Amino acid sequence: MKHAKCATLYGNKAHEVAVESTLVRALPGFSIVGMADQSIQESRERIKSALSSIRFEFPSQKITINLSPSDLKKEGSHFDLVIALLIAIQKERFTCKDFFIFGELGLDGKIKKTNAIFPIILSLAAHIPNLRVLVPNALLPKIEQIPHIQAFGVETLHEAVLFFKEKRYQSEQAKLVRPLCENSLDIQGKSYFYASEFPFDFSDVLGQHRAKRALMIAAAGMHNLLMEGSPGCGKSMSIKRLRYILPPQSIEEILESNAYYSLHEEERELSPLRPFRSPHHTSSRPSIFGGGSTHAQAGEIALAHNGVLFFDEFPNFSKAVLESLREPLEDHRVLISRVNTKISYATKFLFAAAQNPCPCGNLFSKTHECRCSEVEINRYKNRISEPIMDRIDLYIQMSEEHSKEQGLSSKEMFTHILEAFKMQKNRGQNELNGKLNEQDTLRFCTLNDEAQERLEMAQNHLGLSQRSVHKVLRMARTIADMAQSERIHQEHLLEALSFRKR
Repeated sequence: MKHAKCATLYGNKAHEVAVESTLVRALPGFSIVGMADQSIQESRERIKSALSSIRFEFPSQKITINLSPSDLKKEGSHFDLVIALLIAIQKERFTCKDFFIFGELGLDGKIKKTNAIFPIILSLAAHIPNLRVLVPNALLPKIEQIPHIQAFGVETLHEAVLFFKEKRYQSEQAKLVRPLCENSLDIQGKSYFYASEFPFDFSDVLGQHRAKRALMIAAAGMHNLLMEGSPGCGKSMSIKRLRYILPPQSIEEILESNAYYSLHEEERELSPLRPFRSPHHTSSRPSIFGGGSTHAQAGEIALAHNGVLFFDEFPNFSKAVLESLREPLEDHRVLISRVNTKISYATKFLFAAAQNPCPCGNLFSKTHECRCSEVEINRYKNRISEPIMDRIDLYIQMSEEHSKEQGLSSKEMFTHILEAFKMQKNRGQNELNGKLNEQDTLRFCTLNDEAQERLEMAQNHLGLSQRSVHKVLRMARTIADMAQSERIHQEHLLEALSFRKR
């Protein structure tokens, strides 16, 4: 009997599967047991064809493959390679039990990648030390970026057999991992990566200096923001440029975001550029928060993790969608419960929204007359409830500008954001300012005496909730970081308060 290891996804977590093979004296046959789904049962025909390509002769015995534990449902075509390998080496003296083996087989014996392999290995690496994996060659550059993992790639089934037969894993030298990108910075022994190209540049946005300042603060601390203004004043244009000035990411953050895309069956190359998701306002609640009849699927808010979730025409989203935003914005996590699965997704994103001031959009306009009645305006604005507004850090009211002045470019804005990022990480923060919890907010957001008095006055006069006070503190901390100040001063606090919705 031969043993090897593989894994299956249950929700968004990988579970180890022990694969066993045996030949018994009985009528010739080939069966796979252990709650294997249709995609694994169909692999028998692929495996037979792939084994014939390496001139393997099936013995006149019954081949039984067991996937353990037997009470866990397994699915995915990535079991092909490990099953074929165990059959091919059944009468050999060598073994492959120390490796996790993944790959889909073609009829000609070539090994193909699947979308499930990367998130499975990333999940396994989180709780199995010194992980050793054999994967398709096409997936190897991506897998090698995962820290503390020993990965080997093969192109065909024949090459996989020789890999274990000749013990190539002993002779192969450790490969130098190709850097994710040229731009990186090291802070306290940890590397962070960022892109230096700006396909959409803020220099295209003419005027709007206060809006640019607000966007720079939002990006530096990953603060939620809402932009309100007349149609065509540059709301959507500005937010679409926000992605390219966001702070650098660690390799763990990049891999985590990429794993969510793989779970959603979207193939993406590893990139330091943070995700940007912009669902249409007609999108359904399950498409945004995740859903599915039997198996829960990641929604837009999970795919926006570590990046930007942009809601254009904010009040036009359904009431159910808007109210469901409360928990992900506050807890940075969403739990999807179904009959068979309960899955928790991290949702640590910068939430950006844009809206018109009224249904016709001309309430703030100096050149067009507003056609809306007071009742229509109130009904339109009341679609956004107070608890949702309380979770918005920065509110920017944009006006029509006819300025031809370019102002700050994306490169200049990113320089300030990079300095603020260094301040945050050198202080020992695991999270950026906008995502700090209550304890870390009080620990890192220290005010001088003058600023403390101002905050107490503002709390009394403006009726700020405790959540609002913490949001103001985090925003003031980001402004202070951009000014390279260790403590929060009065001017930093006043600027933070100026961006709160009245």
